[in-house]
Amino acid sequence: MMQQKSKHQGTWVVLASMLLVLVLGSVHAFSVFLEPMERHFQVSRSQVSLTYSFTLLTLTVGVLFGHRLYGLLRPAGFAIAVCTLALIGALIAASANHIATVWFGYSLLFGFANGLGYGFALQISAQSNLDNKGFVMGLVTASYALGAVLSPWPLAFALSTFGLVGAMLSLALVLLLIMPIAGGLLDLAQAELHVSASNHQNSESVDKQAVFFFWLAFGLAVMAGLMATGHATAIAQQAGLDKRLMLIAPSVLALFSMAGSLLGGWIADRISFRVTLTLLPLLSAVSLLLLSLFLIDSSVLFGLGVIGFAYGAIISVYPAAIATRFGVVEGVRIYGKVFIAWGIAGFLGPWVAGKLYDIHADYRPALIVASIAGICSALCIGSIKPKSDAKFDNLLVPKSNTIPCKTKKTRKPRRMVNTNKPIKTTLSSCCPTDRA
Repeated sequence: MMQQKSKHQGTWVVLASMLLVLVLGSVHAFSVFLEPMERHFQVSRSQVSLTYSFTLLTLTVGVLFGHRLYGLLRPAGFAIAVCTLALIGALIAASANHIATVWFGYSLLFGFANGLGYGFALQISAQSNLDNKGFVMGLVTASYALGAVLSPWPLAFALSTFGLVGAMLSLALVLLLIMPIAGGLLDLAQAELHVSASNHQNSESVDKQAVFFFWLAFGLAVMAGLMATGHATAIAQQAGLDKRLMLIAPSVLALFSMAGSLLGGWIADRISFRVTLTLLPLLSAVSLLLLSLFLIDSSVLFGLGVIGFAYGAIISVYPAAIATRFGVVEGVRIYGKVFIAWGIAGFLGPWVAGKLYDIHADYRPALIVASIAGICSALCIGSIKPKSDAKFDNLLVPKSNTIPCKTKKTRKPRRMVNTNKPIKTTLSSCCPTDRA
């Protein structure tokens, strides 16, 4: 039986998880490697882009199958193993003489370790902070996004100073430094991670239809954010922004995504998950539609910011919603399945946006398609059958599992002259613990 950790233990687990994903989040700053890799290996842009595409695939596989591996080691040892695998991948990429070697080291090993570490950090932080798992999952997701925001500058410096080899070695060095810290914090907290049994597929308690709608809704909801992430600079260019503001566009999206990750979990702890997961994709859909109508000047930065906020909130709320709907133990496995939709959207979203731009020489059709996807995501959440879970289905989340009741007051009995005779009093109450 899983027990709630103390406040301090839960804090150590969250800090370790945030530190781990902060470094792993650098994977989403891969765009800084595009031109240096082109020059270093003398290959085309599409070949270099495959490095990130393959990384997204292995990242998704890591989240999907992570629940089968989490129990092989204690949490402290697992965090060290993740850092070690990612470190080896970075070292192999640093020694590469051909782009295919980078695909093996960075895309396969570093990407797989990335998925394992991200899923592990989300689940163990939630299980160690059951009372506010939405908020702590938001913190972890925000730290992952922060890694994508902060890492371009040191990576760009390492690339310009030491070249591609030096940049990969710098990444390996950072992983080596955080490895004992993350492992030590988890060991200090005596952290434990519980996963469902291997014969989970035979369980009749899991609503497979609900899992499917979660999967579909998640993929449709994140498609807009992934579209915008892959084409933010180009969208800003079409809007007529100068080169300086064009380069700011991805950072604006990432910063708002980080804010969404923080606030999304906080909001979900106060408003039901059903309402939250319905409103967030609708917010994204409205912003996309307005952006397609008013794709001019600096208004595009505001639109991208709202899209980024919705995306960050969505990716932080879904794991908490799944943990609430299916339980924090069974939710580990189910979130891995649902996360497949993110990997598919990561491929289809940017590709569809690019294809539509090639046809129309305009990003407006892609923005409209993404807006429709957001609306469909909200409809999918509405299709999930209600369950007797107040935190998932009710409008407002109750503050406790018990509903407070009021005792019915009765008149005090009159004092008797004979005090030796016991006085019988009655007090009707709906609470068994109340006393007269």
